[in-house]
Amino acid sequence: MQNVARRPAVLATDLDGTLIPLDQDPQQRRDLQILADLLHAETVGLVFVTGRHFASVESAFLEFGLPQPEWVLCDVGTSIYARQGDSNYELLTAYAQHLAGLVGEKDVDWIGALLQKVSGLRMQESEKQGPYKLSFYCNAAAVGEKVRQIEMVAEANDAPYSVVGSIDPFTHDGLIDLLPRGVSKAYALKFWAEQQKVDPGAILFAGDSGNDLAALTAGYRAILVRNAAADVVESVQQALSDKGQQDSFFHATEPATSGVLQGVRNYLSPFSDSPKA
Repeated sequence: MQNVARRPAVLATDLDGTLIPLDQDPQQRRDLQILADLLHAETVGLVFVTGRHFASVESAFLEFGLPQPEWVLCDVGTSIYARQGDSNYELLTAYAQHLAGLVGEKDVDWIGALLQKVSGLRMQESEKQGPYKLSFYCNAAAVGEKVRQIEMVAEANDAPYSVVGSIDPFTHDGLIDLLPRGVSKAYALKFWAEQQKVDPGAILFAGDSGNDLAALTAGYRAILVRNAAADVVESVQQALSDKGQQDSFFHATEPATSGVLQGVRNYLSPFSDSPKA
């Protein structure tokens, strides 16, 4: 993707550790409202791109007072919901059918049975599973090793799945997600952008953790909040530098919500009177 800087038209953002205020911080809560007002004033659309399942996203609307996005890409890129009216959302069946074609008969029950031999994995709650997503907990220190073990099982059985490891910023649990091969937050965002005919050069993507890495390095203009893990920051900087897209990287000096606001202001500033912060 060649990133030619255009006026931002969409903010696509992760939630936990990124858009959602950390520890209900009062300044970040104020900045959340400022951000919502800025997006409205500048006619920048809002898309959530999250590892949460949809019911959890709905809970976050109320718990944190989040602005209503036009679209929600959830379950680490394995489901897409479109807003219908003020607050109702509908599953995008075209995307679900697309994912069904990627896995064929080798569904999550099939791969789950194969992974019973991998020790140290604990199935996440049923509401965190999906028709195209299988999720486990593990010890945080073992995430990398468990990802490698699962990848070996998948390769040996020609399983059409890829593995994403991350650490929950709140519970500090290790998180393992199995997704249809090649599917990620970035994959879902690309599918959505193509279907909606949104110019990739007009998309900002904000994130903080490992499961944001593919989207942060896909060529969109990236916003990394201050609380992002150091290895994620280094990986994004290196990937965008290798592509000659250094100007597509903004590392905020503020955490979470406030950092997203900083990043949006930074990318809007050449096109509006909105000040950098």
